[in-house]
Amino acid sequence: MMPAHATEEKNRAALNSVAAAFLLTGMKVAVGLLSGSMGILAEAAHSGLDLAAAMVTCLAVRAASKPPDRNHAYGHGKVENLSAMVETLLLLATCAWIIKESIHRLTTRHSPVDASIWAFAVMGISIAVDFSRSRMLYRVAFKHRSQALEADALHFSTDIWSSAVVILGLLGVKLAGWYPGLSFLQQADAVAALLVAGIVVVVSGRLGLRTIQALLDTSPPGEDERIRAVVAAIDGVFDCHAVRVRHSGPHYFVDLHITVDGDQSLRAAHALTERVEQAVEAILPGADVTVHPEPTPPSAKPPADS
Repeated sequence: MMPAHATEEKNRAALNSVAAAFLLTGMKVAVGLLSGSMGILAEAAHSGLDLAAAMVTCLAVRAASKPPDRNHAYGHGKVENLSAMVETLLLLATCAWIIKESIHRLTTRHSPVDASIWAFAVMGISIAVDFSRSRMLYRVAFKHRSQALEADALHFSTDIWSSAVVILGLLGVKLAGWYPGLSFLQQADAVAALLVAGIVVVVSGRLGLRTIQALLDTSPPGEDERIRAVVAAIDGVFDCHAVRVRHSGPHYFVDLHITVDGDQSLRAAHALTERVEQAVEAILPGADVTVHPEPTPPSAKPPADS
């Protein structure tokens, strides 16, 4: 079970994320509608989905912190993985709308864009808030191995790049107004929106793949080999095999088999399994470790000293 202070820190990070997403969404919707900027409206839609995702994350973090019960012997950590998947699907749905609307503007409907100082200001504020928020979320996510918070942090770090792309689009519109020879830059805003969507699709695809792997109990790459090597080196362990590693939210579960001297006492075998558990927990702190000792066949034992 996760310590109370860790749960509190994760909940506080999730709530701060909701508040920031609500502020940015409201600003972008207002300025996007006033300026007619498809790029800013695309960012507003992106932030709106971030707000929904942040709320889902907040609920998921609270649910995942519940202790194991009769119906959930492995705890509720998978709620965080499921939350990350929901966030991914929401972002991909937003991208579909942004791409459709941007192509429509580029091909059939050319809407004027007012690249005012307010448009630049709201995007600048967005970058500053997203930078601060993503750093905070990444710190808490890695500290407590929270995939839900990491998904939130990933969203807001990509917002920094997408906001920068929107600012470039607005600059293109400004240049087209100042220099008639650059009139083709009037479409820079719609192109910027397409680039925003492209960034989000790539990032969402990567996150979705990792989330699916977690939901399907895919072993963390390389961890079983590390555990096998460390455990096999422990004095009294002849062999380590059948290592299985899975994670549920921030928690790891490890099952492994070791071959030991079958002539030793039960007390000695138990002490050895405790040393094995401690070795595994040094690799994966807080892991729930189950060790299955098996007796070594007489022929496999090293010869006794004469």
